[in-house]
Amino acid sequence: MVSYDELHDPNAEYTMRELSAETMGVTGERGGNRDVEITDVQTTMVDGNFPWTLVRVYTDAGIVGTGEAYWGAGAPELIERMKPFVIGENPLDIDRMTEHLVQKMSGEGSIGGVTVTAISGIEVALHDLAGKILGVPAYQLLGGKYRDKVRVYCDCHTADEADPIACADEAERVVDELGYDALKFDLDVPSGHEKDRANRHLRGIEIDHKVSIVEAVTERVGSRADVAFDCHWTFSGGSAKRLAEALEPYDVWWLEDPVPPENHDVQREVTQSTSTPIGVGENVYRKHGQRRLIENQAVDIIAPDMPKVGGMRETRKIADLADMYYIPVAMHNVASPIATMGSAHVGAAIPNSLAVEYHSYELGWWEDLVEEDVIEDGYIEIPEKPGLGVTLDMDVVEEKMVDGETLFDEA
Repeated sequence: MVSYDELHDPNAEYTMRELSAETMGVTGERGGNRDVEITDVQTTMVDGNFPWTLVRVYTDAGIVGTGEAYWGAGAPELIERMKPFVIGENPLDIDRMTEHLVQKMSGEGSIGGVTVTAISGIEVALHDLAGKILGVPAYQLLGGKYRDKVRVYCDCHTADEADPIACADEAERVVDELGYDALKFDLDVPSGHEKDRANRHLRGIEIDHKVSIVEAVTERVGSRADVAFDCHWTFSGGSAKRLAEALEPYDVWWLEDPVPPENHDVQREVTQSTSTPIGVGENVYRKHGQRRLIENQAVDIIAPDMPKVGGMRETRKIADLADMYYIPVAMHNVASPIATMGSAHVGAAIPNSLAVEYHSYELGWWEDLVEEDVIEDGYIEIPEKPGLGVTLDMDVVEEKMVDGETLFDEA
């Protein structure tokens, strides 16, 4: 353990803000099988419909935890950078270790962006690992469960996403043939009437086109499915208000990200101007980033992306804050089965879970990445096996790796 003088010496290796086990004096024996140390952290990227970053955390007990960071450049490099900060730590100290990484990586921007994403990947792996060490499913680490299965909403696409009839046909197919009762379609698709998309302004004829998509889809599936529509932060505040108002006669589950994510004052104005439910949150980081959206009631539905926002416990903390304002949680998710199951465990453990997204229904081998079944009839049944309850199929991982990646070293 470092001394008081070392803690307060600005030139020393340690600072008062560090939360490593050595600095904090977390050295006591725990007994049972809980005296475990992390020995290694490895990543590999799988070429799915996104380049998924899979994370493995190894221990001296021979137990390995698997996690996933949100896709994107830089996450594997940042995880490699963080490896010295977790080796030797006890993987059961998930909260302290995650905060330790946030503090150690502050210079790399750990209040948002890919640094938080990289930390999230390790954090998810720690939940899988801790569950295996303790012999409990991951949801138990989050406080237990409210439900045995979590609803899944299917993000849908067509060859011509601007064609209302094509969208309605696909909605009907996904409901009737694939068994989903919750869907999402993109609404930021070209109408053919744009003059200048950079200014974010919607002309009346463009709004009419978007209304025609919503009308066709919602009328086709009727009460058999809930349908959300995604705008991907595309429109100005005024245009978003006009669009949301035009959609009020239709049964829209939520209108997602109608304005850019930075200005929460504008987001609040849009949300409070309409009876169309507004969902936001995938491009906001950690509970601190979500706080104003929730406290100012700038959202009707909060939509954090678990392996992007800070991990499983961070998502739980966001959900708890949202629950104080009676706001449901619909987790954004474009992940492999690993983080998808991690999101499902969170969804099981929080009272205000609405649904978890599934973005890979067109990828025929998505579920082959793990040995277990994941989605059945539009729901994820929460496993009772220790940890996340899914096991990587290493043959599929090796077959689908991004070019230049190497397989995990199981030794």
